[in-house]
Amino acid sequence: MNPQGERWTAEQVLALAPDAASRKAGAKLAAPGPWSAAGARTTGDAGAVWGECAGSGSKPYRTVVDLSGHGGGPGFHCSCPSRKFPCKHALGLLLLWTEGEDAVPASGAEPPAWAGEWLERRRQRAERAAEPPTPADGPAAVDTEAARRRSERRAQRIAAGATELEQRLTDLLRGGLAAADGGSYGPWEETAARMVDAQAPGLAARVRELASVTGSGADRAARLLEECALLHTLNQGYLHLDRLPEALAATVRTRVGITSDAAALLASAAPVRDLWLVLAQQDSDDGRLITRKIWLHGRSTGRTALLLSYGAGGRAPELSLPTGLALDADIAYYPAARPLRAVLGTRHAAPAPSPEAPAGGDAAAALRAYGEALRDDPWLEAWPAIVSAVTPVPGPEQGWQLADAHGGSALPVDPRCGDRMGLWRLAAISGGSPVTVFGECGHRGFTPLTTWAPEPVAL
Repeated sequence: MNPQGERWTAEQVLALAPDAASRKAGAKLAAPGPWSAAGARTTGDAGAVWGECAGSGSKPYRTVVDLSGHGGGPGFHCSCPSRKFPCKHALGLLLLWTEGEDAVPASGAEPPAWAGEWLERRRQRAERAAEPPTPADGPAAVDTEAARRRSERRAQRIAAGATELEQRLTDLLRGGLAAADGGSYGPWEETAARMVDAQAPGLAARVRELASVTGSGADRAARLLEECALLHTLNQGYLHLDRLPEALAATVRTRVGITSDAAALLASAAPVRDLWLVLAQQDSDDGRLITRKIWLHGRSTGRTALLLSYGAGGRAPELSLPTGLALDADIAYYPAARPLRAVLGTRHAAPAPSPEAPAGGDAAAALRAYGEALRDDPWLEAWPAIVSAVTPVPGPEQGWQLADAHGGSALPVDPRCGDRMGLWRLAAISGGSPVTVFGECGHRGFTPLTTWAPEPVAL
């Protein structure tokens, strides 16, 4: 929602849902019947929507949504007992609001007291979080020294883990990759657990990837050699950090699992201000943690950024930016040889809908960008790319492809996307005509995430 009161689309609202069940339940509440005292505030940068939804109890559920951007994205509050975030009532209220003035009237009036109090508390928390840390004397110095010692101890543990892992790889190669026991995951899982104990979750993840390669496939030995080479390179990079250029050393630290503190990064890194278009938002759930990826594209800089946020215990991450919004904001990139991951800083205005598709390149440009990124980060799985004028082509033998409308090239679609309904949705939107697609280009192929028809549609 922007200062002029533009409303989101239903697609943007549904992109906030933590799962399919919440989308279905929220859609059922997108009708005036259950709601009373619904309203919206559209003045300034303090956009909000509120309402009371009748439930099974005697008291209605009070629901309020902060659209101002305080705290990094939309905020949700509901008196219902749901642990999902946002809950079905917040989704239903927003879907009702997208239908226009007749459904949820907008004005400059203040919200009811129960909604206003929560909005004010959220605004104050955001302001406190944005304040720079105040220098202090003794205790701060002690904390800094303690943090330095903890960092040194962790570095020593990771180095010990990398050395142990190098010996494990040596033993594997000495025995021969073709003779490796493809059905035995126990030793690899034990090795991964030891990397976790060494506080190197990135190494543990690569060990588990290595274990999955040993399981099956006619080209198992070749793929196993590739994974061993990447893991060996990462181990050696960490063990010889002092010999690497600083940007590459930062990449190696990130790959083994050492991340920078977001608050410290915002305080020290040079901010990049732009009008950032939200290209896509995608959640993944490993059963313990929900990881949310949000891709941004700077209108002036042309740069792409990736925001990561997490939610535990079945709760969706709080940071939520629906596809198709644009926000005037500062971001700070994490140090890397090829910066991509970033943290969201100061928001200079409330987010506003921006339905038009950004400029993109052809298939060759996407492959070239991935190759250049891979040169700087050999452990990279994929790189974001916007491709214009491509036509989705299903193929039972060669798999799906995105064919370049102005040339003879094509991008193969990642085979892991083959059974996703998103590809057929993309084909239906295209209708055989060229479209613009955003996704990730990697060694397995291209993963489509968003297209425009003409407004953004998540795939």
